[in-house]
Amino acid sequence: MPQRLPDLTHLLDALDPGASRAERHLWLTALLEWVRAGMGSGTDPAGAVARVNLMLDAVQTRPQWRERWRAWWQLFKDTVDPAPLLADFGFAPRTAFMSALGERLRRKLLPITPDTYDLINLFDLLLPDPRDALWIKALDGDTLDRMQSLLFEAPKDDIWGNGVLMDALTYSVGQVSAAGFAAEIRARMAHTVSQAHPYHSRPFHALPGQFEAFKAAVKTDGARSPTALAAAQALREQLDACRHAAYTVYAHLDENGISVGIVFRLSQLRERMVRIRQLLDCLQSEQPAQATARLLAQLALVGQAKRSIRALIASSTHLTAAKVAERSAESGEHYITRNVAEYRHMLATAAGGGAVLAFTTWAKFAIVGLGLSAFWGGVGFGLNYATSFVIVMLLHWTVATKQPAVTAPAMAARLKDMSAPDAVGNFIDEVAHLLRSQIAAIIGNLGLVIPGVLLICGALHLGGLGNMVDPDYAHHVMHDQSLLGPTAFYAAFTGVLLFASSIIAGWVENWFVLYQLESAIAWNPRYTRVLGAERARRWSKWLRANISGLAANISLGLMLGLVPAFTGFFGLGLEVRHVTLSTGQVAAAAYTLGLGVLTTPEFWWAVAGIAVIGPLNLAVSFLLAFRLALAAHSVAPVERRHIRQAFFERVRQAPLSFLLPPRDAPPVAGVGPSSS
Repeated sequence: MPQRLPDLTHLLDALDPGASRAERHLWLTALLEWVRAGMGSGTDPAGAVARVNLMLDAVQTRPQWRERWRAWWQLFKDTVDPAPLLADFGFAPRTAFMSALGERLRRKLLPITPDTYDLINLFDLLLPDPRDALWIKALDGDTLDRMQSLLFEAPKDDIWGNGVLMDALTYSVGQVSAAGFAAEIRARMAHTVSQAHPYHSRPFHALPGQFEAFKAAVKTDGARSPTALAAAQALREQLDACRHAAYTVYAHLDENGISVGIVFRLSQLRERMVRIRQLLDCLQSEQPAQATARLLAQLALVGQAKRSIRALIASSTHLTAAKVAERSAESGEHYITRNVAEYRHMLATAAGGGAVLAFTTWAKFAIVGLGLSAFWGGVGFGLNYATSFVIVMLLHWTVATKQPAVTAPAMAARLKDMSAPDAVGNFIDEVAHLLRSQIAAIIGNLGLVIPGVLLICGALHLGGLGNMVDPDYAHHVMHDQSLLGPTAFYAAFTGVLLFASSIIAGWVENWFVLYQLESAIAWNPRYTRVLGAERARRWSKWLRANISGLAANISLGLMLGLVPAFTGFFGLGLEVRHVTLSTGQVAAAAYTLGLGVLTTPEFWWAVAGIAVIGPLNLAVSFLLAFRLALAAHSVAPVERRHIRQAFFERVRQAPLSFLLPPRDAPPVAGVGPSSS
C-alpha cells in the first residue's frame, strides 16, 4: 500500500533547522508532495494552489514557526547554490550525444540521494511529477506576494538573492560562447557581413562584450533602468545573430552529411539561448514573483524532458533519419513500374536475381554439409548471402524483398502535399504501381529460382555428385518452412532485418559523405600513388554511386546469416525466412524426395508457408520504412479515411490495376525500374 502523507500540522511541526542535510531536504520534498497531492490523480492545479494558500494561512498564525523557517532557509541558501540550477539544469554536463545518453541512463537506473549540495540533483527529487509545472504556473500574483513576504522576506526586486540571476547569466553566456567557438561548429558556420551590424559577421566574438556591457549597466543603474533595458535589448539582438549563424551549420550538414554529435551540440546551443532570454526576463520583469514562478515551471518541464531517452535520440537523429528517408526515396523511385515496358523490365531483372539465388541455395547446403559450429556456420551463410546480393546489384538485377524499404519513403514523399484536388487519386495510383512492381519482382525471383535450383540438382545428379541435400535434411527443410510452425513470425522478423539493412545503408552513405571520402579517395596522395590518379578518381565516383547499395546488401546478407547464430546463443532461437531463399530450399528438398512429395501434406504446408513468407517480408519492411519516412519528413496527418475509401473504391472498380500495368501510361522522367 502507498505510504499515507502526513497532514499539514505534522509537516510544519517536523521542520527542524538542526536536522542533517538529508533530513532537511527530505522535509522539503514531503512538503511539495503534500502540495502536489491536492491535484489528486488529475491535472487540475486548483487543488494544489488551494493547499499552498492553506499552508500560508497556517504560517501566518505561527510566528514562532517562522523563526525556525528563517533558520532553515538561511542554512539551505548557505549549502546550495541556485545559479547552476538556473543555468545548467536540463543540459548535458558535456556537449556530446553519448555523454547525454549515459547521463540519462544513469538517472533512470540509479537512485538520487537527498544528502547533496547540488541543487540540480535535488531538483529532480523536489519536483519529479509532470504536473508540477501546472500548479507552479497556476500560482496567482497575490499568492506569490504572500509567499514572498511570509516565507522569504526578500525585496521585491531581488527574489533570488545576491546576484544569483546574474551568475546564472554569466554561466549561460559563457557556455554559448564556448559552443560557438567549438571547432566542429565554427568550421561549418557561414559568415555573412551586415553593413548595419558589422559584428554580425562574427557574432560569437562580440557576444561576451555585449554581455559585459549589460552587466556594467545593471551594476551601475539597476536591472530595470533604461540603460540596462537598452543593453539587454542589444544582448538579445546579439543572441539572434548567433542563432542565425548557428542555423547555417544545418545547411552545411544537409549538403555534406549529418553528424549526430553536431546536431546535438546545435540543439544544446539553441536551448541555452532560450534559457538566457528566460533569465533576462526574470531579472528585468516588473512582476519578479510571477516571472520566478514561470521560470521554475519551465525548469520542471525541462526536468521531465531530460529524463526521456527517446526524446534525446529523436531530437538528435531526426536530421539523419530525414536524410536517410530522402535518399531512400530517390532510390525507391527506380523500383516503381508505371507501364508495360517497365513492368517487363522488372520481371527480367527479378528473374536474373532469382537465377543468382539458385546458386546461393546450393552454396548454403554446401556450407551445411561442412558441419561447422553455429557461429562459423552463421559467418559462412552470411558471406554467401552477402556475396550473392552484391553480385545481383553489380549485374543490375533485382531481389524483390529489398525493394519495400526504399519504396516506402518514395510513397511517403507523395503525402507531403495533400491539398491538391487530385492528390488522393495520384497517391492511389502510386499504390497500384507499387503493388504491381512488388508482385512482378516476386514472380521474377521465384519464376527462375525454382527451375534454377532444379537444374543445379539435376546437374549434380548427372555428374555423380549426389543430391544437393540428403533425404533426412530434406524433410527437415519441409518442416522448417511449414505454415504450421513459427514460419509467419520468422518471416515478419526477416522483414525487420530488411528494414534495418536500409537504415544501415543510409547511415553508411551519410558517413561516406560527411567525411568526404569521395574526395579523399580521388585526391589523397597515398591512394593516387597506389592506384594512379585516373583510377583513383574512377573508384571514388563508383564508390559514391554504389556505397549505399553495397552497405545494404552486405549488411543484409550478414544479418541473415549471423542473427540466428547470435539469438541461438542467448536461447531466443530466432530464424530468418526469406521468400526467395526459402523457395529455393523447398525446391531442392522436393527434388531429393522425388515426385511422390507432391502428394504429401508436408510439401503443401511448406508451399503454404512460402505463400505467407513473401507478403510478410514485404509488408513489415515497407510499414517500418513508411513510418520512419512519415516521421522524418514531418508529414502532417492526412485524411486517412479518404485515402482508405479511395483505395477500396479502386479495388472495387479496377482490381486488375493492382496486378497488370496500363498499356498507355508514359514513363516518368528520371525514374523507372533499376538494379537492386
